[in-house]
Amino acid sequence: MKTRQAAIIGCGAIHTCHVDALRHVPGAVLRAVVDIDSEKGSRLAADYGCDFYQDYREMLLDDAIDVVHICTPHYLHKPMILAALAAGKQVFCEKPVVMNPQEVDEIQAAAALAQRHVGVCYQNRLNPTSLAIQRCIEAGSLGTMHAIKAVLTWSRSGNYYAASPWRGNFATEGGSLLINQAIHTLDLMQWFGEGVRRLKGVVDSTLLADEIETEDSAMVTLCFNNGARGLFYASNCYASDSPLLLEIEFERGMLRLHDNALWQICGDERVLLASDASPDGVGKSYWGIGHQQAVLHFYQALDNAATASFCDIREAAKSLQMVNTIYQSSLLRKWVNITE
Repeated sequence: MKTRQAAIIGCGAIHTCHVDALRHVPGAVLRAVVDIDSEKGSRLAADYGCDFYQDYREMLLDDAIDVVHICTPHYLHKPMILAALAAGKQVFCEKPVVMNPQEVDEIQAAAALAQRHVGVCYQNRLNPTSLAIQRCIEAGSLGTMHAIKAVLTWSRSGNYYAASPWRGNFATEGGSLLINQAIHTLDLMQWFGEGVRRLKGVVDSTLLADEIETEDSAMVTLCFNNGARGLFYASNCYASDSPLLLEIEFERGMLRLHDNALWQICGDERVLLASDASPDGVGKSYWGIGHQQAVLHFYQALDNAATASFCDIREAAKSLQMVNTIYQSSLLRKWVNITE
């Protein structure tokens, strides 16, 4: 692979996954980190042996930098992506790529004008269990898919939101539970179901109602393009971060993901198909273990976009559209169709 110089904007918890991933990409070199906290950023830059910038716009003037990784609060994604594209950089961004479908259109237009790629980190698609599910679906050995169920119960306290005031506000986070914690699960569901044609959802704030203006719980019924139905429940009001429970029912059996292990269940027969190991102490296990592969796939695409596979802006828009449609459905209290 060609040697490429990378910069990471935002030195919060998730940035360590990107630092680790870059170490596993042939030819990738971390040239700079950017953070508004100069003390933290300078310390990390010294640890990583790279440059430090407090202002990302100054970093973008460095012609040696090829790829920019964006790991900042949601509301900063759009201006940073647009600025990086205008500076001729390739962009790899944490989810959500932006905060609504209209902003997706702006990013798509800017990427086309700059003739650059925008990759989005939906790393859970690359977990061993996710890939095994997709292989089972493509093989068709279990027959027609009937339904997908997902339950996600995590814990977020008032202190979590107080520590990062941009969270819990529609203007800066774009929502909360759905657009932040649950968007990976929604992405997997629509991926397995070949997209969503309509849904009806309800969102609310319960235990966190006095802390945030956004939602902490959601319930959704979905109709997938492949004819299956879907049930989704999520909440940030549990006592801990439980592993995702996901079940896919087929005419001749079931796939069940529980405790990070994927089982194929046909009558009394249970077969372990795949397991997701913890990510070597880097980041948090519920983020999934696919960051290395997600970053690698993106850099491979920079060498050969025709053969490489990565989550681009078009793919990322699907789950973002789901999130916005759920908010709309909850407000209207009715089914809402999703159009391409």
